[in-house]
Amino acid sequence: MQNARPARGLARVTRSLRTESGSALLLVLVTAVALLWANSPFSEAYFGLWHADVGFDLGPFGLHMDLHHWVNDGLMVVFFFVIGLEVRQEFAHGSLRDRSRARLALIAGVAGVALPAVIYVLVVGLSGGEGLSGWGAVVGTDTAFMLGALAIVGPRLSGQLRVFLLTLTVVDDFLAVSIIGVVYSEEIRLVPILIALVCLLGLWLLGRARQWKATPYVLLVVVLWFATLESGVHASLAGMVAGLLIPSYATQRQKVVAAKQLFRDFWQSPSAASARAMDRGLSRGISVNERLHEYLRLPTALVIVPVFALANAGVDLRGGVLGEAFASSVTWGVIIGLVIGKLLGIGLVTFAAVRLGIGRLPDGVGMGSVFGGAALSGIGFTVSLLIIGLAFGTSSELGKQATVGVLVSMVLAAALGWLIFRTAARKWGEETADLPMILEPAVDPEIDHIRGPEDAQLTLVEYLDFECPFCAHTTGSWEDLRRHFGDDLRYVVRHLPLESVHPHALLAAHASEAAARQGKFWEWHDYVFPRQNALELQDLVRYAEELGIDAEQFIDDLESTEVAARVRRDAVSADMSGARGTPTFFVNGRRHVGSYDARTLIEALEQSRRGARTQDVPN
Repeated sequence: MQNARPARGLARVTRSLRTESGSALLLVLVTAVALLWANSPFSEAYFGLWHADVGFDLGPFGLHMDLHHWVNDGLMVVFFFVIGLEVRQEFAHGSLRDRSRARLALIAGVAGVALPAVIYVLVVGLSGGEGLSGWGAVVGTDTAFMLGALAIVGPRLSGQLRVFLLTLTVVDDFLAVSIIGVVYSEEIRLVPILIALVCLLGLWLLGRARQWKATPYVLLVVVLWFATLESGVHASLAGMVAGLLIPSYATQRQKVVAAKQLFRDFWQSPSAASARAMDRGLSRGISVNERLHEYLRLPTALVIVPVFALANAGVDLRGGVLGEAFASSVTWGVIIGLVIGKLLGIGLVTFAAVRLGIGRLPDGVGMGSVFGGAALSGIGFTVSLLIIGLAFGTSSELGKQATVGVLVSMVLAAALGWLIFRTAARKWGEETADLPMILEPAVDPEIDHIRGPEDAQLTLVEYLDFECPFCAHTTGSWEDLRRHFGDDLRYVVRHLPLESVHPHALLAAHASEAAARQGKFWEWHDYVFPRQNALELQDLVRYAEELGIDAEQFIDDLESTEVAARVRRDAVSADMSGARGTPTFFVNGRRHVGSYDARTLIEALEQSRRGARTQDVPN
């Protein structure tokens, strides 16, 4: 029992570190360790560690750099590669697919890069101009730190604001890395550049060929990294561009179904061959981009970025360095550029763009929350420290002054963001920055389609689309749920036809309600989902006849205003409840966030039941 307690404690710490707030706190801790170490009696060991030579030789080829360069030019390439993967995902099937939101993010992102740089140049230029080359230190936002700070000081629910800020930092990071590659690169060497371009072409061709194996992409990225290091261009640019070239696409339903058959083969005849076939089948259903992102995301957040912080945040502040820093225009240029420049650049430009109709904010996000997020964008850290090292060198006087500015900006930006969020909640009622979480209206047995007892203790509501392949997949979960809960659960479905992506969805929804008018809704539901590839009018009429539904009445009802109003009621309800895609589930009236497989839904329902029991206990 005593051995179990440390294990449970370690598990809790591990789960905490996997969250955005946990990873942000880890970065704060590592930064504090770096500062304490650099200012301790053991500071020589700190600086000596990062100057240690590390390298290898393979015949005529070899690579030797000090440990600091391995971190900044090696590990951080993985960081920017992950950012590139995220950007590609957003363009492929994320928020950047929406032109108005992509336009708003582009405008705000450019302003959030340009205004801080202008402010830095003005502040430093008016004081003599020494340190002007460090203007790039104020252009970037540390995505991990910013999202972690949002989780700690932001609104209680901030999912949509998070999407907006993440989209904006995609633009921000891309511009920052481009600046690093163009402005802060060394003398360019032609042959390595040509090799790097060939690698990029190879990545593009692999994507065009829909190569599903990750290994060819990884090998090309490694060669690209070596070539870029030799070329004189900073390798961070290669990491970002490589990530952008890794293809991303929505999960392919037909390949998921094929993988299910392979799993059945393994279940019936387990062997190394069938296990390998199953693993390959599962990989085919998910894009290389998402698989690489899932593999690299946590190591990047929990290892690479903290190691970077440890290597770059250690500034020796002894001997009056701190006093000199606060008397330096470079320090104040960084502070004002990051804290004020990001706030005004992102906040005011977003406000103007929305008012002029150039772009639109995500649903549920108010301007107070936008300004709070803009303030948090003043946390530059990772990109800022990287550029400081390139512009000045972290051990130079200017480098130390700029680093102090970055560290002070982190504290001020987080405090300013907290103040703005609190003001927005108190004065403008912006207590959340997310889609609604509560089901509206509540389930009505007189109107809604219900499976299971009407008075069951637990309620699961699904918004569905008859042409959505993943809705078809989740319909099978009902049997698992019913076996687990029995009469304790009622299952309710509502319509959310996504006409922009599923051209037959609205007609299929009307057809289900036409069937319901003859008491055949659930028979229709179970019969049509496996046949969702054929949803033309003649197909729907044939299904009605096969189910024993009166075809003439079915056609009349299909075109009736009553049926149209019934489907429209559900669509309005989805909008009021925060459902924007299918399938979307509500567990006992609260929107479920995350996976929607049967096991996850069972766990969510059980947690809801335990919560209800706890609330029933008298005080």
